[in-house]
Amino acid sequence: MYKVLIDACLKFGVELDDFKISQFLRYKELILDWNKKINLTAITDEREILLKHFVDSISLVPFMDFDKKKVIDVGSGAGFPGIPIKIVKPSIELTLLDSLNKRIGFLENVVSEIKLSSVRCVHSRAEDAGQNKDFREKFDICVSRAVAKLSVLSEYCLPFVKEGGYFISLKGPEIKNEIDAAENAVEILGGKVDTVEIVEIPFTDIKHTLIMIKKVRQTSIKYPRKSGRISKNPIK
Repeated sequence: MYKVLIDACLKFGVELDDFKISQFLRYKELILDWNKKINLTAITDEREILLKHFVDSISLVPFMDFDKKKVIDVGSGAGFPGIPIKIVKPSIELTLLDSLNKRIGFLENVVSEIKLSSVRCVHSRAEDAGQNKDFREKFDICVSRAVAKLSVLSEYCLPFVKEGGYFISLKGPEIKNEIDAAENAVEILGGKVDTVEIVEIPFTDIKHTLIMIKKVRQTSIKYPRKSGRISKNPIK
């Protein structure tokens, strides 16, 4: 079963040793176990978890230098993409942010069970944490697989990123119009779309887009606004 994980990671230039494989397999078991109690994922086939969650998350690694960086995963859910990146890049200092306390309980259990160090699990809404001096503009990289439109997601995520850092959004394949529509919002928030990469997930028919947004200046203290305003009245 795990050979497909090894082979898929190799296609992204990532080699897994025995310890990392054991971490991924235990992580998979915890997802399946906890998923009976709380809604973590609709994907319950073991092979699909390995490819559509773990490898999908690792697909960021060839396009960004994660070594020794401070990384925040916003709306982390079951830990994607943050935990798979942490497993293959153990030198990162990782913050997993989620608004649901039950998911934080799951994430804390995973961190303990698979022996991850330098990881903190934070129960908070993104718009609140983004105005908190302990988190605001403190990270080299922000990652998110959340499904909100890019203009909305940028308001949640860019406030966490320090100048010179990056916000990386994982999106579906048909994204050009969404990027174009978000361009002004990204600029207002202090960012600039740097690169866009189309990625194929090995051994699947899945393609997705990685949008790398560079933080070129500080975000105005006006942002992020309260959640209702962000979603109902996105920056245009």
